[in-house]
Amino acid sequence: MSSLRALSYINGEWMDTDRVKTDIINPYSGERIGTSYLASSEDIEQSLSIAQHAKKQIAGISAIERSKILTKAATLLEEQKDHFAKLISLELGKPLKNTRDEVSRSIETLAQSAEEANRLVGETIPGNVSSRGQGAMAMTFKVPVGVVLAITPFNAPLNLICHKVGPAFAGGNVIILKPAPQTSAVASAFVKLLLEAGFPEASLQLVIGGVDAGKQLVTDERTNLISFTGGAAGGEHITTSAGLKKVLLELGGNGATIVHHDADIEQAASLCAKTGFSNSGQSCISVQRIYVHQEIMPSFTEVLKQKVEQLVVGDPLSSESDIGCMVDVQAAQRVETWIQEAESMGAQLLCGGKRNGASITPAILLNPPKQAKVVCEEVFGPVVSILSYAELEEAIKEANDSRYGLQAGIFTNQLDVALHAAKELETGGVVINGTSNFRLDHWPYGGIKRSGLGREGPRFAIEEMTETKMIVLPKGL
Repeated sequence: MSSLRALSYINGEWMDTDRVKTDIINPYSGERIGTSYLASSEDIEQSLSIAQHAKKQIAGISAIERSKILTKAATLLEEQKDHFAKLISLELGKPLKNTRDEVSRSIETLAQSAEEANRLVGETIPGNVSSRGQGAMAMTFKVPVGVVLAITPFNAPLNLICHKVGPAFAGGNVIILKPAPQTSAVASAFVKLLLEAGFPEASLQLVIGGVDAGKQLVTDERTNLISFTGGAAGGEHITTSAGLKKVLLELGGNGATIVHHDADIEQAASLCAKTGFSNSGQSCISVQRIYVHQEIMPSFTEVLKQKVEQLVVGDPLSSESDIGCMVDVQAAQRVETWIQEAESMGAQLLCGGKRNGASITPAILLNPPKQAKVVCEEVFGPVVSILSYAELEEAIKEANDSRYGLQAGIFTNQLDVALHAAKELETGGVVINGTSNFRLDHWPYGGIKRSGLGREGPRFAIEEMTETKMIVLPKGL
């Protein structure tokens, strides 16, 4: 690929002159691979003004036309899927095995959003259930919230944009997109694709910038809904500074998976190895805490170690690599420090944990204390911890002893055990005979506690990104 350029797109123009520039760095090689042009405060003000004035225009586009545009975007992405997979790997360090899957999921997410654009239905409600409403009737229908501010993270830089832009446009909204600075080139390339698909110029503004840009957008009263995916601290700041507007938050997690004594050990270990280290563990639902029944602890640990040691760590652009690198050196250094802390607190490092630049070899820790950061915080790195339990209630209690509650998994061959755990685990989703790290893009996705507010998935996000409007006929029809 030629040198990458990440540009803001505001008022129908790509902003590439007289802007502050930053280098785009390949995290695996450390080489400069392009330039990002940061939006100024004046650029952001203009994006807000344009979005505010475009609300009625975009809301007036018919549902069938919005659906056709989103379908066209899905078709174009299918045609360019190899290009986008390589671009994500280059800018993020995510292996091609994972980025190809991400692009495929993104195509699905756009197609699902196109379908949902045609399902914005309301209902009729008779008034005669009330003595004051004899002969009256109410009708409801969906209207756009207006301006959706979409703030996206680096770890799934294409699909998580689709999860916000797709439903927002399907619902007739104007969008201001502020992607993670680390993957701004992916966002810039995708906005070009959306415009080619037929997104009206005024429907989409792209702001390249960091925390200050986010603050300016979040606090402005012209944004009607904020959809944010990122860390819990960022989500907490948004809720306290956004003012009176809708806020959807998909935040962090420290995913727990329970492996009961009757589980298929080979299956459980294989899936924990695969889903604990994909994208170097940089996923909100990545397997982090594995609670294993003491009866099968030795055998499970041995099989998991074998599976993990077979993972290939290498160049993200190689089809042979299972694991590339983390988003930058600083992130890798943090994870390295957390591993060392766990060891100092009594955990046994069974394998991995060696850092080379932004890369860390997959690490397994045995029985770290619950006070260790690798247990009680979100690692967001290639580290899993194995923790022993004697009774199922103990495992459920320990899994719930967290500030997070995104997803969990349980492996067991007993239906009553599975359903009991699913009921008692305090998370937004529970996967039976699977790990915490499993998601289909049309399902409702989100958590409780510090893991967020609201749900993603086109059908569910579009509910949040529209308002219910009522028309009353006092005399009926």
